[in-house]
Amino acid sequence: MSQAQAIMANPQLLHGLVQLTKEAGDVILQIYHSDDFKIQSKADQSPVTAADLAAHHHIMAGLEQLTPHIPVVSEEDANSLSIAQKNTCYWLIDPLDGTKEFISKNGQFTVNLALIEDKKTNFGLVGEPVANMVYWGGNKLGAFKQEQSTANTICAIKCVKAQQPIRVLASKSHLNEATKQLINELGPSTLIQAGSSLKFIRIAQGLADYYPRLAPTCEWDTAAAQAVLEGAGGSVRQASGEAMIYGKINILNPYFIALGLN
Repeated sequence: MSQAQAIMANPQLLHGLVQLTKEAGDVILQIYHSDDFKIQSKADQSPVTAADLAAHHHIMAGLEQLTPHIPVVSEEDANSLSIAQKNTCYWLIDPLDGTKEFISKNGQFTVNLALIEDKKTNFGLVGEPVANMVYWGGNKLGAFKQEQSTANTICAIKCVKAQQPIRVLASKSHLNEATKQLINELGPSTLIQAGSSLKFIRIAQGLADYYPRLAPTCEWDTAAAQAVLEGAGGSVRQASGEAMIYGKINILNPYFIALGLN
């Protein structure tokens, strides 16, 4: 049994991971509703805020309690990157995906936790803090969502057959000319803009059909939501058609295409 299968077969552990994802979102929202994000720039000039770091520390502490046997690679800990080269199984987390969306206060940011096994993303959790929602799933494990309310009802989510005109997702922050050209080549389409890993989640829920990404992303940007999308019946492949690979020495992803049902 894989670690991903073991998580899905253990209701107490699964509940703990869903709750941890929700709590990290609450930590982010406390800062989101404050007056000072404490914005800094990383070495690559991408922004980082107090919320990124607070969510990182909360998730790290929670995973140490829930799955102490599984090491963690985090976007917010550069020293953790070597873990992927030494372990076939590890958590890959993006404590706050969509920092630019967070800063612009459009609500389209997420919390991402992915379980990587043998270079594949086998299980993922995606928190949508503003919507008070957590999504999770994996390939052959199904995909689910739970609104973190008093009811706490769990619902399965599934992709749907592509509509006509096709509903195409594009990044609010990275809609470049190459992506525009590809979208034009698809023929009649409806453009849906969304931030962060929510683009994958929209397809997983049947709300969109196609997400081409012809711009840079890192492994932690995609792994968790890819797992959820695959659990919902969708797919994510490199633009070349090959499978996505995780745990590379170069953390950057190749260009890719995410799809619902053809």
